[in-house]
Amino acid sequence: MLELIFSALITIVPDYLYRHYKQGKRWGHEITLFNVWYELRWGLTACAILAVTLLTIIFYFHPSTRNVSAAFRTVTVLSDRAGRVAEVYVQNNDRLKAGDPIFRLDTTRQEAAVETASRRIAEVDAALGVITTDIAAAEARLEAAIADLNQARDDLNRRQSLADRNNATVSEQELERLETALARAESQQTAAIAALDGAKLRQSTLLPAQRETARALLQEAQAEIAKSTVFAEVDGTVKQFLLKPGDIVNPILRPAGVLVPDVTGQGRFVAAFGQISASVVKPGMLVEITCASKPLAIIPMVVDDVQNAIAAGQFRPGDALLDQQDRRRPGTVTVFLAPIFPKHLEAIPPGSACVGVAYTSRDKEIEAGEITGFSAFIARIVDGMGIANAIVLRGQAILLPVKALVFS
Repeated sequence: MLELIFSALITIVPDYLYRHYKQGKRWGHEITLFNVWYELRWGLTACAILAVTLLTIIFYFHPSTRNVSAAFRTVTVLSDRAGRVAEVYVQNNDRLKAGDPIFRLDTTRQEAAVETASRRIAEVDAALGVITTDIAAAEARLEAAIADLNQARDDLNRRQSLADRNNATVSEQELERLETALARAESQQTAAIAALDGAKLRQSTLLPAQRETARALLQEAQAEIAKSTVFAEVDGTVKQFLLKPGDIVNPILRPAGVLVPDVTGQGRFVAAFGQISASVVKPGMLVEITCASKPLAIIPMVVDDVQNAIAAGQFRPGDALLDQQDRRRPGTVTVFLAPIFPKHLEAIPPGSACVGVAYTSRDKEIEAGEITGFSAFIARIVDGMGIANAIVLRGQAILLPVKALVFS
């Protein structure tokens, strides 16, 4: 409307004044409702062209959006494993500090595993005490086997010497018996050595390994017990938390609730501008917004960052080829806004819906000499046209309560 009034003032009004004062035509006589197009055709045509041109320039260089929101993230309250709730320490809408317990799962099975692992460690420690006695017994058996071997070797050597001097004194059968006794003594010595080595190996390797395994099982069970209690990782408020003792919690199918961190969003707003504004919206650009949760207030913001990808173009590989015509919405340019005065956002809760207008300013380029002459003059005019959108935004801020409360 403002653009149309401005266009009419410099097109239709001069045309009418020329025809009235120069040609002597009067409204209601020579100029009537039926011949107004013919009489004012030059002014009407110029007004239409100028209005369309002004609207195009203003909406291109000073884009507006109705999709501005105070985005925030949440932390899902989940446990590391599925289980039945044993205790609940908080209620819905309670404020929590980092490290505060939220709820605890039943740990009967894990406590039994701790007891089993503890007893296994005690059993291995007892075995390590007994193995010393086994080693001493194996050493004694080895000494006895060595003594038997020496005795058998001496008997065989003695009988062999007698047999060499007088064959009739020692029979062949006795020599075979002594050789068999010597072989048996050597086997017993070998078995005693193997038994001693086995006992020492159990003492130095097997039993310590079994003890370390039992300790690992104990630590695993204790870790499961520790993880059974869910703690708040950040300061915040717990929402949608209706958990009761006896409920089943599953980290995949059934979360316990939602934790809204106190620092969520960090005062940044997310705005969606049309794709045609992608070449205009730049970091550092001034933006004004007004929100339904804080009516009659204009909040100055600045473009903090511009997402370099349009979300509507993303795809996930599947078993079917993607047809581009299936994408109905063209998508928007995602812009992140930061407040110039953070105190202005104190009364705006996260998730509020707002509208905003961005203003193009090439003042720095003009001062730096990058834009000069007639181009600088045109740039000044285009930048000044943003006042039209500023007036519209303030009108929306005034009419927003009326629309929401009366005409909704």
